[in-house]
Formats: sequence, C-alpha cells, structure tokens
Amino acid sequence: MKLAGWIQTYTGKKFWPLDPRPEDVDIEDIAHALAMQCRFGGHCLRFYSNAEHSVLVSRHCGDDALAGLLHDGSEAYLLDMLSPIKQFMPDYKAAEKRCQAAVYRAFGLPEATPPSVKQADRRALRTERLQIMRDIGEPWVIDNEQPLGGELVGWAPLHARGLFLQRFAELTQAAA
Repeated sequence: MKLAGWIQTYTGKKFWPLDPRPEDVDIEDIAHALAMQCRFGGHCLRFYSNAEHSVLVSRHCGDDALAGLLHDGSEAYLLDMLSPIKQFMPDYKAAEKRCQAAVYRAFGLPEATPPSVKQADRRALRTERLQIMRDIGEPWVIDNEQPLGGELVGWAPLHARGLFLQRFAELTQAAA
C-alpha cells in the first residue's frame, strides 16, 4: 500500500514521489522532466534546463559520471526547489533524499551522492552564475569554486532530452 498520492509521469506511469520505489523510476521520465525544467526557477538570462546542467556535471566527475548525470533525478518527480526556500523545508528535503536514493538504486548506484559529483555540481553552479545570471555585485557561496570550461548553450527542451538520453546510453553501455 502506497502512502500519499501519485503523479502521472511523462511515460504514463504512476509514481509516488513521497514513497518512491526504484522499480517505478524511468530514465525517459527523468530526461523529459529535467529537460522541461529551467534552472534557477527560470530566473536566468535564457532558458537553461536541469537536463543540460546534469549532462554538464556528468562530464566533469570522472568515474562517477552516471551518478553525475542522475544527481538531480529526484527533481524529475519533486521539481527543483530553490535553495533559499528548501533550507526551511525539512520535510521536502527528506522527501528529496528518499526520492534521490530511489533514483540511484534504480540504476545500480549507491544511495549517497559521491564527492566528485558534489564538486562538479558546485563548479557547474559557478559556471552558471558567470554565464547565465546577472552580476548584481553580491557574492554567492560558490564564488571561490573554479568554473568549468566551455560555453553553456541553453539547449531547447527536446534537444536537452535527447542529449541527456544519449549521455545515459553512453555511460550505461560503457559499463556493460
């Protein structure tokens, strides 16, 4: 018996975001939802999806590339909560942790996000701050991080979905 309500995913499945199970996780749902979500709640200079961010992170965390690609997978089911709000929502943070653990388990990964992914995520955030956010003269907590190389593109959602799935295929075929 599942707790709380379910959502219908892109692929037409039922998913219980507050009681997630690895067997209900679908890479197509993750790719599609993350491609449709704009980072920073849309408060950036141009559309930049969570899917593009995830592909970027995955390219900069070495052997943990699959975990890097999936590190925001819970956001496909719970949405991307802005950090200044999330810090005051312990129930949301607990739900996010459970959902992210289910995403990782669905693809045979340990439940904890590896340090290399956390570092690449911080460096990606620094890159995003420099390239797609206005400089308002106020420091961010990641301002001491080294930005990643390259230009952020701002892929259209359909393109972001395809490149996310392509990266997933590269990583999972390489591991097989």
